[in-house]
Amino acid sequence: MDTEEIKIPEEVKKAGKVSGFAAALADEIVKRLPHMATRRERKPVRKKQNTIENGMFLDTSAIIDRRIFEVANLGLLNGVFVIPDSILLELKHIADSQDMVRREKGRSGLEALEKLKKSKKIKVSVLSQEEQGNGNKRKEVDEQLINITKQYKGKIITCDYNLEKKATIHGVTTVNMNALAQCLKISAVPGESLHIKILHPGKDISQGVGYLDDGTMLVVEQGSTDVGKMVDVVVSRVIQTASGRILFAKKI
Repeated sequence: MDTEEIKIPEEVKKAGKVSGFAAALADEIVKRLPHMATRRERKPVRKKQNTIENGMFLDTSAIIDRRIFEVANLGLLNGVFVIPDSILLELKHIADSQDMVRREKGRSGLEALEKLKKSKKIKVSVLSQEEQGNGNKRKEVDEQLINITKQYKGKIITCDYNLEKKATIHGVTTVNMNALAQCLKISAVPGESLHIKILHPGKDISQGVGYLDDGTMLVVEQGSTDVGKMVDVVVSRVIQTASGRILFAKKI
């Protein structure tokens, strides 16, 4: 409020209608009005944004697989690993399973998470049901994960092909660890020479089988007699299968 608008007219003071004390009090109030107005001003309330910087949301299959933790320990990833409460609950159900294999997978996944939380290199955040939103409780675990990741503008880490495709349809960035592993496999082309150990016979009685450092199978023709030996071979052809690549080679 402008102080000039509340001045006491001089003719009123002279007329004795306002005493000297009242005039002084009025002037003091006028001086304080700008400060009083400032105190009354309220700052706009900012809504809390649902963001987690570089959030990587893990699904159950990625936790059980554990390869993402090995990648993280190399220091290649920057960001926060986020584990929704619904994923932890699903992992606990697997760990309590009557099936021995499923039970072992669930327990190893929980142990891997415990080690991850203790690591100083990696940040881990567990998202409670309240933070996930009440609307997600009635949905399936995969659908919850997609919605939460989209809400927090993160990416999903999984080994589940179907979840990867479904999340991609919803516009959520998804990293499939199996696809990542395929990208990191050693590239070998026909005509390339390799030095490899024959580990066991192949399906054909004359074949020998060895493996590259990344686990790629290499079938050596006429290699059955060299089981347990290191041999020099040349790659003759490469076959791409649903489970990965298979190299065929001949002895040099």
